[in-house]
Amino acid sequence: HVILILIVQINLFVPRIKMKIPFTLALASIFAHSAHSFSFQTAQGGLVSLDERAQRDVYSMEDWASSCGVQKCEGFGLTSNDGVDFSAQTQANLPGGSPVVFVPQEMTLSSAKVIQEFGGSMAEAEQQLLTAGLDNVIPLFRVYVKILVEYEKGDASPWYPWLNSLPRLYNTGASMTYACFDCLPVYAAWLAMSERVQSVNFQKATKFLPFLSQQTVGDTSLMKWAYNVANTRSTEWNGERYIAPLADMFNHGTETEAEITFDQDGNCVVYATKDVPAGSPLRVSLGDPTNPSPLFATYGFLDESSPATFCKVMHLRGEMEQLGYDFSNLLFYKDTGDISMEVYDVVLYSILLKNDQNMAQQFYQSVVSGDEATKNQFHGQYFAYTKEALQKHVDSTLKDLDKFSAKARSYDPVTHPRVPVILQHNTFVKETFLRVKQNLDNM
Repeated sequence: HVILILIVQINLFVPRIKMKIPFTLALASIFAHSAHSFSFQTAQGGLVSLDERAQRDVYSMEDWASSCGVQKCEGFGLTSNDGVDFSAQTQANLPGGSPVVFVPQEMTLSSAKVIQEFGGSMAEAEQQLLTAGLDNVIPLFRVYVKILVEYEKGDASPWYPWLNSLPRLYNTGASMTYACFDCLPVYAAWLAMSERVQSVNFQKATKFLPFLSQQTVGDTSLMKWAYNVANTRSTEWNGERYIAPLADMFNHGTETEAEITFDQDGNCVVYATKDVPAGSPLRVSLGDPTNPSPLFATYGFLDESSPATFCKVMHLRGEMEQLGYDFSNLLFYKDTGDISMEVYDVVLYSILLKNDQNMAQQFYQSVVSGDEATKNQFHGQYFAYTKEALQKHVDSTLKDLDKFSAKARSYDPVTHPRVPVILQHNTFVKETFLRVKQNLDNM
């Protein structure tokens, strides 16, 4: 067997460590056992089953990771209530800044390694993505290709135990059908559709990869699964994409306890970002915590701890961009029904553009120049019109949400397994909009 030897250097943790206990003590904790080599010897079992009902073999993966050199701090563990969804937690107190998990670079999958492995044979496929204007996702595409290559190897792949531990059923936008999109509000549907389109573009590009079999290239279910794995389990770091087995088991949190990092050699180290008491979850940030819809489309879950949601004024996207805002600025707040000031700005700007170009230009200048006094004068003068426009938008959106959810409930969940998360998303948005409506009606 080919053996890759990992040499652990003491200075690995020095640049990032922010210890509240002596460094040598933390190092002794995480390296309670010496690092093992990453062996190409694997268990038997053929190809990974992609049946959506297939059992995830997570605990065998955890044992495999430890045998290949992955190191865990005392108290770290994986837990699940249903054998489908797993999460990381600690049963010991963790000081802020201390290392939690170490994954040697030999075990990581990265976009840089893929281009080293396949070189020029990737060029034609990547050119297809460049032609489609998708140059920004080429690192993701490379990791996606690596997953397909390792899947083809079956139990001969050194990553077989990791592949066999992954989810088979995903609720992401890439996995949704047009029937799903019809049950979502416009913004969420647009985000989910964008994921699906990107997945399809990846599938088309694989036809230009000479090292993949025709069976793989023709298997859309496999390619969709590989896209979901790459997209949901990889970390972007300095322009590259990395997947570190076991370190990909951390769930998202609005409040986080850990951070995933990579050093210049490609080793992965997960750190505690604050003091974490025993019995706590260990969560990382997978995206903007103030707006759950992008996480819903990309990762297929609803973050109900999110404090806000985009106000859904997709019809005012042009005005939003002209004022220098993006979706993360235009928020309705879940618990209070408050409206971000940027929403008022965009709605008023759209009203002025329709009725008085000169006033619209003056208001625009006050926003982009930061002239709060002038901007507030505009808001005071035209507030009645802004309020009316917002009330119409909120009422219309609430009606649409009822219609979308009714349609989702009409589907058979056996043939439409993503209905529950769609309804969960729509309920979150509806409850937020109802609080906003109550505030507006009382103004």
